[in-house]
Amino acid sequence: MPKLKTKSGVKKRFKLTATGKVKHGVAGKRHRLISHNAKYIRQNRGTEVLAVADTARVKLWAPYGLK
Repeated sequence: MPKLKTKSGVKKRFKLTATGKVKHGVAGKRHRLISHNAKYIRQNRGTEVLAVADTARVKLWAPYGLK
């Protein structure tokens, strides 16, 4: 059987935690930040854990896991 390829976008955008959850960067932090208030910018700092409903799909796209 041939090897399965990992989606290249998934490699760049997601990481797995030690418990198998999927981490991702928060959206809305690239440009036009002056129009957002400080609370929005502060709360979207860092990374978040992906919702359970989306985790299964991301794991399908990365058959051998993520670093």
